[in-house]
Amino acid sequence: MDQLNRPDLESFKNQDKTPVILVLDNVRSMHNVGSAFRTADGFAIEKIMLCGITGTPPHREIEKTALGATQSVEWSYYKDNVEAISELKKQGYKIYAIEQTTGSIFLQDFNITTNEKYALIFGNEVHGVDEELLKMVDGCIEIPQFGTKHSFNVAITIGMVLWTFVQKLKF
Repeated sequence: MDQLNRPDLESFKNQDKTPVILVLDNVRSMHNVGSAFRTADGFAIEKIMLCGITGTPPHREIEKTALGATQSVEWSYYKDNVEAISELKKQGYKIYAIEQTTGSIFLQDFNITTNEKYALIFGNEVHGVDEELLKMVDGCIEIPQFGTKHSFNVAITIGMVLWTFVQKLKF
């Protein structure tokens, strides 16, 4: 870790974070949840909000892919996903669902403002982002695809979207 110049756990918790919150809306795979934690740690995001049926730490299957990131990344659980989004709106976050919808903005075309705080909603592996949440968002972001499948795995999607946000906010 010293050679890689990585912070220890306490230093990480105290460092400035990327102004992004991940919202996992009914993500059913514990491995996807663990991957979200690990990616959130890698990009030093603010927090993860776990909603509905999304599994919570401590859990063996989450830890298998999180590799300890559940200890470094702040998180909270909300049974009611609408309540979670309402709380973020009150706190002034711009809320975007990562979803294929009419009027969605392609990820590469999305303009990120450095003085805004963002909450990004990633939905269920089969059904996507809850329809009730789609009524509450400021917009939808879509990743262009060119193959035969209609979606990417949610863990891969989280990585692509967070990298784009970090790239535009920090570089």
